[in-house]
Amino acid sequence: MDLNLAAKRALITGSTAGIGVAIARALAREGCDVVVHGRDVARAEHVAKEIMKEGRRAFPVIADLSTESGPHELYQGAVEGLGGLDILVNNAGEYAGKNWFETTRESWEAFYRTDVLSAVGLILEAGPAMSRQGWGRIVNIATGMASTPQVMMPDYAAAKAALVNATLSSAKALAGSGVTVNTISPGLIHTPNVEKILRDEAKKRSWGDDWETIQRRWFDDILGDRTLKRLGRPKEVADLVAFVVSPLAAYVNGTNLRIDGGKSPSIN
Repeated sequence: MDLNLAAKRALITGSTAGIGVAIARALAREGCDVVVHGRDVARAEHVAKEIMKEGRRAFPVIADLSTESGPHELYQGAVEGLGGLDILVNNAGEYAGKNWFETTRESWEAFYRTDVLSAVGLILEAGPAMSRQGWGRIVNIATGMASTPQVMMPDYAAAKAALVNATLSSAKALAGSGVTVNTISPGLIHTPNVEKILRDEAKKRSWGDDWETIQRRWFDDILGDRTLKRLGRPKEVADLVAFVVSPLAAYVNGTNLRIDGGKSPSIN
């Protein structure tokens, strides 16, 4: 299917690893020029070079989105590199596998900065410019735990819940402009960070080191009965993002799309 994304200009935050790099590559395959964002120069340059091999323009931009000036610096770098912006994917964020009483006031504040204010800053930058040009797509990457919080990672989940809320309000603020704003909420996706969390938990529970056993025990012992008893793949999230940012998804706006294999017990 042709998603009609040829020559669209996309910024994907946190796109040097995991879900972010999968999104950058998926959009490049669909014909987008992309800005690769991260905090490590070498990794950002490597991803950009790999994308350019596929025939698209790619620019690495380094910025620390946890700072007050980071979103502005990143947006300016993206616009300078691409000449404008059609697509913004707020993927950057941090998380830690801690339970409620292992968190601190500082961790709650830190997750709000990295997972909410970074995205808000970029929407404040990109939204009005997209509105003036009459077309744009903004996607915020959240988590299924934003709507079904658990004992684990409560600070991260609460921050992502705020991001889901901000998605809808910003979609309403941009109504009628040709710009849509949506949330995509992945479940457990097989990234290096997620694998580390599962392996750390496996050590605590004496499950051994075999990865297939760890995954099975996680779903059987921790999550219980779910529709698909496996971790998702970064490419599966990236493919959904590619559709949502395309002209074909013009009527998808202000919504929260779960991609979790049926893990969530709720209907929304």
